[in-house]
Amino acid sequence: MSSEKVDNDRRAMRWGLTCDKGECQERITKNGKEIFEVCKFKPTIKQVEEHTQDSQSCHYYLQKYDALVSKHSLWNYHAFFTIMKFNKKLFEDYLDRKITVFDEAHKIEDQIIQFVGFDIFAGQVDECNLNSEKYDFTDLDSMIQLTDDMAFSYAKKIKDIKESAAFQNNPDYELITGLERRHDRTAQAKIDIMTDKDNFVVNDPVKDLNGNFRTISVKPIDVSKFANSFFETEYQIFMSATIDKSSFCENMGLEKDDVAFVDTKKSPFPIENRTVDLLNIRRLSYGSTEEDELEVIKTIDRIMDEHSNERGLILTSSIPRCQKIIRYLSPKNTQRIRICHSKNKDGKTQDEIISEHASDPTGVLLSSSLWEGVDLKDDLSRFQIIAKVPYPNYTEKRTKAKMNKFPLWYTSQTLTKILQGFGRSIRSDEDWAKTYVLDTAVNNVFFKGQQMIPKAYHDVLGIDAV
Repeated sequence: MSSEKVDNDRRAMRWGLTCDKGECQERITKNGKEIFEVCKFKPTIKQVEEHTQDSQSCHYYLQKYDALVSKHSLWNYHAFFTIMKFNKKLFEDYLDRKITVFDEAHKIEDQIIQFVGFDIFAGQVDECNLNSEKYDFTDLDSMIQLTDDMAFSYAKKIKDIKESAAFQNNPDYELITGLERRHDRTAQAKIDIMTDKDNFVVNDPVKDLNGNFRTISVKPIDVSKFANSFFETEYQIFMSATIDKSSFCENMGLEKDDVAFVDTKKSPFPIENRTVDLLNIRRLSYGSTEEDELEVIKTIDRIMDEHSNERGLILTSSIPRCQKIIRYLSPKNTQRIRICHSKNKDGKTQDEIISEHASDPTGVLLSSSLWEGVDLKDDLSRFQIIAKVPYPNYTEKRTKAKMNKFPLWYTSQTLTKILQGFGRSIRSDEDWAKTYVLDTAVNNVFFKGQQMIPKAYHDVLGIDAV
């Protein structure tokens, strides 16, 4: 931040006036030397703790430090895990809490993997002046060498730019900051992978239509080796409506005897408000016939006709399946559909599309990504169709490796997603919606994962009480 008002953010960054790496530092030159000067609007955590901060202090740091010094605080996963991963020692006096509560605990693995896995993009390889053809994108050692080469290249670029006359005359802090971030990320990736090479897998590279390399990811198989560093309070409470003790403990590296599990015996929502109809139309898989696919879409059409005056939700497993449903639906029902993903071609956000849906009295959302994290309460959805069982992507090497190491994981992930999907349209004890499941493969998931199904779902699935 700076006391000087600059309307153009990019220009401010080039002038070195804005926060650098989130530390609110300004790069300035004094007596021919580059130095860091802490932004005068950034308070110290001690000032916040003692309520002596300036009234014009940076709002971001006031919020962050206020949360750290408070007896109770609420964080999103990314903000909290960033502190636990990178700033634990800096804030250790404020992290000594007795209890941490983790909501939506079934998604913790996905959060942790953001801080350990590594994605390499073609643009980065080109930026480092490296020839992608020199590397074997199926081999872990080759990918380690690539991260090492990238880190070296970024370090050299930073050094050369800083020493250049052009930078001395007109320093481009935006460029330097970006290069430093990419250097730190690649260097840390190598360290993470080298500590336990057997725990990392290289997914198949993604290529463009011409067969050229676009991106590749290196991911850990077992996140439990990293999970404990995020769970350091004396007690942790993990909350989720779709969690299974055995698979969760295995995945997070927790000893079962150290974990107490509370499984609500009955849902607080009346059974008549959340009925699930397993229609068993056809089994959809990689080996499904065109006839199977069309029969499922015909059923979607029929259900939409039955709910012609209501809003609804259709969930399937992939964007291509969404497109196929649109292609073969009747014209009148096609007009009711809004495709909604986390990223959409027209640039609209998920929230924008749901807002449009709310103004359409017969609108139906079609998505492969709305299985969780969306609140379609009351009239926003009175029926929901699960067209295809959402198995994890079996073509990913990490998925195969994870299945081999944790046999329960594949079923657990699929079951969790299905049960999360059940809850998108029933958000309170007075809310109601009907759920239809068309893919017969769901029976196999329920059979294999019967011991994992929370008791609150036993009534709607017809599972006898044990």
